[in-house]
Amino acid sequence: MRSDSKTEAMGVRVADRRVILVTGAARGVGAETARALASRGHHVLVNYRVKRTRAESLVAEIQERGGVATAIGADITQPRSLSALVARVSELTGGLDALVLNASGGLERGADAGYPMRINRDAQVTLVEAMTPLLRPGSRVVFVTSHQAHFVGTHEVPADYGPVAASKSAGEKAIRERQAGLARKGIGVSVVSGDMIEGTMIVRLLERRDPDAVGTRRDVAPLPTVNEFASAVADEATRAGTTAISVFVGGSDYLAS
Repeated sequence: MRSDSKTEAMGVRVADRRVILVTGAARGVGAETARALASRGHHVLVNYRVKRTRAESLVAEIQERGGVATAIGADITQPRSLSALVARVSELTGGLDALVLNASGGLERGADAGYPMRINRDAQVTLVEAMTPLLRPGSRVVFVTSHQAHFVGTHEVPADYGPVAASKSAGEKAIRERQAGLARKGIGVSVVSGDMIEGTMIVRLLERRDPDAVGTRRDVAPLPTVNEFASAVADEATRAGTTAISVFVGGSDYLAS
């Protein structure tokens, strides 16, 4: 049974519809993950930092296709903004069935040296801790990361991407340290790692700065598409149980030491 928007706004949970927050969902993998989840019948909360028009366009697109989505602006690196996000989610839905940690950064022009760690580790941990009271038993936290983050210390990483890879590796470690505590609350954790994803902003930036790095990854295996990677993320957002899961999409050389 599905409810109308008024019922959902009152915070009533629909039996066959999960409420899923996707951070950084205005474009790229986040947007495609939102589309995939909405197409499966779930209510997607589309978080954005500055791309309001894109987020609202995505929500309109989902609604036109018969799906349910809500745009919520917040900069998860800013405590006040993050607190407002938690309050808004609570007001809208009363709780969450999955939290997809997709927002990331570090390659932006003009970003200071500490920004990668603030967005890819500190903000992720703070968001999980802030959202834990809203995560229902049977829910799941999904940390979206990259193969290059798993290459830190064992494989060469593109120089420009180095700080991002290190910070995402640190973010994953911090989330994994909380797996047991979350499991005791009935919350599972999944990590979804992607090779360089064809067509994403990061790959386009790296192609301009270090085209050989992208070419080297293409030589290992065809790069996953945004749709392929987003589908894997959506699968984990709806996975049942509290067992910690790791999923790798793309080249398998991450297994080599």
